[in-house]
Amino acid sequence: MDRQSKLEKKLFRLQLFCVMTTLTVGSLLFMGFKSDDKQKFSEIDVERINIVEADGKLRMVLSNQQRQHGGTMDGKYFERDRPAGMLFFNEKGDEVGGLIFSGDNGQGQYNSLTFDKFRSDQTIALQHLENKDGEYFAGLSINDQNMPIIDMMDKLDKIKQIKDEKERNAAMEESRKSGEMTVRRLSLGKGRDRSAFLELRDAKGNPRIKISVAADGNPKIDFLDENGKVTESFPNAKQNK
Repeated sequence: MDRQSKLEKKLFRLQLFCVMTTLTVGSLLFMGFKSDDKQKFSEIDVERINIVEADGKLRMVLSNQQRQHGGTMDGKYFERDRPAGMLFFNEKGDEVGGLIFSGDNGQGQYNSLTFDKFRSDQTIALQHLENKDGEYFAGLSINDQNMPIIDMMDKLDKIKQIKDEKERNAAMEESRKSGEMTVRRLSLGKGRDRSAFLELRDAKGNPRIKISVAADGNPKIDFLDENGKVTESFPNAKQNK
């Protein structure tokens, strides 16, 4: 057997080995990633995880800030920056709430677990809202939502385009008073003034009853009119004189 024949035989054996190795590795990978097999990991680093139904419909997103989902409603995707956390979606693909955490380097932090009304924004929010000075609200908020979120965002965009600041603020206040936008109806928790309180508001968002215990321990109940003026207060300051 001449030298060329020996080289050709060695080359053939090498090619055969490569083919067999490729088939073996491919088979192992295929078996390892079959849809009906469970995978177990001790630790995994990932930027985003999508939880989907069998048909591929999105039901939950767990993501960092850079890859966070913008939210959807009626099939429309919203382009917006959002904090890291979890977002939840219903059978229609609409966002229905989330658990998010955000703290921006000394500028305060925002932690929130929210539940949304169908085709609208949050009606229940469990929150920690802290400013850069360390003052914070920690508690529960209940909101009215009377406008679909798509319509609400369109109206907000139009209001933001008003160049005159005074007119822009007036338009925002008018929309709030009409009950179109998000209206807070109840707040319960610890306030930025270090008081523990329960505040009830009317359908326009005006505070009407506030029960509180101040940081110094003094309890108080205030009844207010729609303009924010206290009409009755217990204990009454005049009675205590």
